[in-house]
This record gives sequence, C-alpha cells and structure tokens, in this order.
Amino acid sequence: MKKSWLSLPVIFLAANAALSQTVRSVPTPTPSDDVVKISTNLIQIDVSVTDKDGKPIRDLRQDEIEVYENGEKQKISNFSFVNSAPQPAESPKTEQKASPGVPVPPTILRPEQVHRTIALVVDDLSLSFESAYYTRRALKKYVDEQMQPGDLVAIIRTGAGIGALQQFTSDKQQLYAAINRVVWNPIGNGGISAFAPIGTVTADTTDNQADSLDSKSTFGTQIDSVESFRESVFATGTLGALRYVVQGMSELPGRKSVVMFSDGFKLFETDQNGNKFEGRVIEFLRQLVDLANRSSVVFYTVDARGLQYTGPTAADDMSGSSMADVISQRSNELLDTQEGLSYLAYETGGLVFKNNNDLSSGVRRVLEDQSYYLVGYEPDTDTFDPAKRKFNQLTVRVSRPGARVRYRSGFFNVADRAKPSTAAAAEKTPGQQMVSALISPFAVNGLRLHLNALFGSDPRIGSYVRSLIHINAADLKFTDGKDGTKTAVFDVLAMSFGDNGQVVDELAKTYSLTIKPENLERIIRDGFVYYFVFPVKKPGAYQYRVAIRDEGNAKVGSATQFIQVPDTKKKRVTLSSIVIQALASGDWEKAVSQNGGVPANPLADTALRRVRAGTVLRYGYEIYNAKLGPDKMPVVTTQVRVFHDGKSVLDGKIMPLNVKDQKDVSRLMVSGAVTLGRELAPGDYVLQVIVTDTLAKQKERAAVQYLQFEVVQ
Repeated sequence: MKKSWLSLPVIFLAANAALSQTVRSVPTPTPSDDVVKISTNLIQIDVSVTDKDGKPIRDLRQDEIEVYENGEKQKISNFSFVNSAPQPAESPKTEQKASPGVPVPPTILRPEQVHRTIALVVDDLSLSFESAYYTRRALKKYVDEQMQPGDLVAIIRTGAGIGALQQFTSDKQQLYAAINRVVWNPIGNGGISAFAPIGTVTADTTDNQADSLDSKSTFGTQIDSVESFRESVFATGTLGALRYVVQGMSELPGRKSVVMFSDGFKLFETDQNGNKFEGRVIEFLRQLVDLANRSSVVFYTVDARGLQYTGPTAADDMSGSSMADVISQRSNELLDTQEGLSYLAYETGGLVFKNNNDLSSGVRRVLEDQSYYLVGYEPDTDTFDPAKRKFNQLTVRVSRPGARVRYRSGFFNVADRAKPSTAAAAEKTPGQQMVSALISPFAVNGLRLHLNALFGSDPRIGSYVRSLIHINAADLKFTDGKDGTKTAVFDVLAMSFGDNGQVVDELAKTYSLTIKPENLERIIRDGFVYYFVFPVKKPGAYQYRVAIRDEGNAKVGSATQFIQVPDTKKKRVTLSSIVIQALASGDWEKAVSQNGGVPANPLADTALRRVRAGTVLRYGYEIYNAKLGPDKMPVVTTQVRVFHDGKSVLDGKIMPLNVKDQKDVSRLMVSGAVTLGRELAPGDYVLQVIVTDTLAKQKERAAVQYLQFEVVQ
C-alpha cells in the first residue's frame, strides 16, 4: 500500500496559539425514552393540545382530559407535560477579523442536547418538476433560517436508495449537500407540472389498440385501471421508504417528527370497471401508521403542489372536452391524492399542510408543534384479546373551551415486542448482521468504533480518502495460540456512497490480529487502528460507512461519516483534512528543543479524536494549489480557532507561513499546536484552520478545514 502524509510522522512546528480557558456546559434534560408505550399493563400516548391559533396549551390539568378506548372511558394513571421546544440560543460571539464570512464549524450534539429529531422526507417518487423546485427552496430556508441548536435532522429522498445521505446530523454543510440532490426524478410518477396536459389520445396508444377495444368507455376505464396500478406501485415504494425511516427513528429517544413533502397519493385503486377498492396502498398505510404510533413518530405532510388552478391551460388540447369536465377531473384528482397525505398525518397525531404556496410556513408550524402531554392508563383484559377485537380505537377529549386536541388513532391488539436480544440477533447470518449494521442510519455499538475519513491529494494518484478506524480491543474475543500468542479474528465491510445514493467503492475482508501475551494489556487498554484507502475520481459529497464483526463473540459495530471532497482541478487553494496528536507537556518541550525529533504516530489520536486536558494538541495538514508569485513562491497566511458548544474559545493570530524550507510549493505542509489547559471543561470541541492565499482573487483566497475532537480529564 502506497504511503502518504497521513501514515507517516509529521514534523510539527512550534505552537502558534495557547488554549487555557475553562468552559463549562450544563446538560439539558430530555423526555423519557418511552413516549408511546403499548404493553399489557400500560398504554402511554402523546397528546397535542393547542388553542385556536395553534399554540400549545401548557397548563392543562389532568381533570380536563379524558381518554376512551373503543368507546369506554379509561382511568388515567399518569399525566405530564413535555416541553420539546428548544430554548433560544445566544448567537456565538466570534471575531472574524482575518476572514469575514468564514463559517462557524458545526457543534457535535450529545444525546442530552437533542431537542428535536426531524426527518425531512422528499417524496421524489411523486414530485413534479415544479414541486421539486419549491420543496428544495423550502428545505434551504429551513436550514438557513429555521434550524435551531438542538435540531437533529436528516434529509431523505424516497427514490434515492438506502445510502443517500441518510445520516441524522446538525451539520448544515451536510444538509446543504443533501438539498442540492433534491431534483425532479424522471423515473418517478411526477410530471413537469401538477397535472398532465389533456390530450385526445396518449402518445403510446395506437389506432389499432383503440379499435380493438369494445368502446371508448371501455378504453378509458382500462387506461384508468393501468394508471391506478402504476400509481399504487409508486405509492407503496414511498411507504416502504417511510417504513425504513420510522424503523430507524424508533431507536431514538423522545418524540420524533417526519415532515414529508409530496404531491400526494391515492388511498384507493380503480379496477377495470371503474370501481374503487382497497388495495395494497391502504394496507401498507395501516401497517406504517401502527409502526409510527409504536415508535413515537409523528407525521406532518406537506402538499408540495401548493394552491393549484384546476382549470384548462394553454398546454391542454380541449377538443372533445369541456371546461367543466376538466375542472371536475382535476379537482377530484387533487382531492384524492391529498386524502393519502391527510390520512397519514391525522392517524399519527400530526398535521397536513395543503393548498398553500408558502411551504416554509408548514415547516414553521411543525417546529412549533413539538410539545405534548404524556397520558397513560391501564388497559383492560379485552385490549389484547384477538378474538374480540383486532384494532383498539382511541378517543381523547379536552373539556377546556377553545382547546383543540390531536392524538394517535389507535393501535392493533399486539403489545410492543421486547427489543431483540443478543441471542435473537445472532440468529442472522454473519453477512446479514454486517449488512444490517452498515445500512442502518444509526451507529451500532456492540463493538465500539470511531471512524475518521480524511481527504488528501497526491499528484500521482489524485484525490483519495483514507478512513481511519479506531477499534476498542476490549470488545474483541482473543483466543490462545500454540506459541502463547493471542488472536482475534474480525470481518470488515466498508462502502462509500455518492450523493446519488449509489455505492462507489466497497471493501470486504477478514483479518486476524495476532499479538504477543505481553502486549495484550496495552492493546486492550489503547485499542488499535485499522485503515484503508478509497480513490476519489469525482469531487462531491460522500458517505463512508463501515461495519466490523468479531467472529469470536459475534459483536457488531458500525460507524458513518460524511465528507465533502473538493475539486482540486479548479486550481484554487484547497486544504486536506487535519491529523492530530496529543503530547504531554514534557514530550512537547523535547520536540521543540529537538526541532520535532520526537517520533510521532498521529494515526491513533486522529482516528479516536480524544485528548486529555493539560496536553499539547499538535495538528498538521496540507495546502494545495496556492498561487505562485513572480519568484515562483506562494504567499499564504494561516489562522487557528477552537470552538466549544458553538462558541469561540480561541481566536489565534494570523501568521504568515514560512515556505522557504518547503520541498514542493504546490503541496505545502503546515503544522502547529495548541495547549489544552488542565482546567479545560470536558466535552466536544472543534479545531478550525483558515488559510488565506494572498495572491489569489478576492473570492478565492480563503480555504477552511476543521476537525472535531473530545477533551477528557
């Protein structure tokens, strides 16, 4: 394997900044994990109560609410209000004298900091060309103006495949990359506009086909039947994608929201005689609603078509059709497709937004509708008796005048199943376990992993991403060898996904880790790093996913990382990813006195990204494509900043880079260090480096890179 700067010692220069501030943060409590709980001894549901303006009522008393199961009043055993609305956050006060407009790096959210978990699902299997444009605009406005600290968000396209940037994140750059892929899907069911132009005969229908039918009426009903079947196929595809999203979100705590942008779908299908009947769509919907209600997921549906004109337009061929017929046909189509959106929202306690051209207002209403009452009661013996009832209907009434109440429609007579045990998971084949972990939108922690995917560029091999995986060896099972050695065997499955959801590269191998007995304690304590390289032929947004399974104890772990690979061919200043290493102060002083002579192995610290307070954090990166002056030398400056919880705790000085000793001025190596004070508050931090190419055009001068790391005591 060809070595590069990421796998060799980096000579770090003298520190150019010091960090000694103590920053403390107070964790915010989150609601109970079990928002909706359906068991044989407790039914617990979430209920939204608002005033006439849609604002949540926060002071409702228990005696003002009644719950009925199948028409019978239930005795409420527990009652509480859960406020999931995030508190207004103070804007970070940072000085950006050197680089105006340089973005503040994203804050890593810990579980206790998550206020709202929102899946923005774009149903590109149904969206028309026009609707895709308006949906993309609404999503961008949400990220720009409405997204708040504590929002954990994913943007998912129903027609994009499993790998399509389906990672819940607070990183706006990742969300922007997903928004850019929200375009009209030509293989979907949506046309150019909300309604297809009216014509006398469709393009793929010949005169012979028409003549072979009994009558014009028969021809029309058969076409309607075929089109109805086609629509149902796309609708079930959408519902299948939604089921996948809900299953993933069920693992998250508290109340979760799915906001679906769609051109709608019909609940009922049409047969060859023109009669409507319940088909696959309604059955899929019922299963999805039950899964959502058990997973504490609320659906909010947005009709992306907005307010539509249902009369004839210039694109229509009106020969043989009257204006009244056109209006009636399109009005019925609009109502029928909105019916599916309404059903999904109302049955899960959410809202439907339709006939409104301001899609962003619908998203804003969703964000305001995150607080609820948690109401529980003890079911009777008939609730889970399949011989007496299949479905349990819920009704909630509030006696306060003017109050409006929304709640889940009910549940099937099956108690929630216990989470799969390790033994049940082991029934899957090893390959199935790894694939399941790899495609999950959430990390699997049976085997603890840390992934750091790093971008680099080499003039011989081009752009590449080196993935460093830190494996917690304490989770592995070591067996004894004949010569006294210890061996652990593990399988690796890794894939990179492009922004279109397709697999770009794949790796599947089995490795044996054999160590001497005297090294076992150190390996178990410190873990070890496994790494692999994928070349990158095309710049853009990528997801790197890895799953590892220990063959000894069948434990599985997974990790995912999003990375934006820049286009180095544009010949503008670009930065590689950052490598780090933590040194004790004594080792750092020795490194400075010996001009960097202390051996450095940044792989472990770069992969784990966990350092202790009181140490010196060394960092290194490369600069590509800096402009050259008349003397064939670049003129660049560097700056380092450190953030904690979105606030700047270090704003380093702007320093000119000494390029005289650089061997290759087209690929500059930079290094520096910051001192982490002993009293530094534990938590998540972001190291940001800013490089300014003073010889480049004004708009192309700045390049930014950052690395997230954790400080521990």
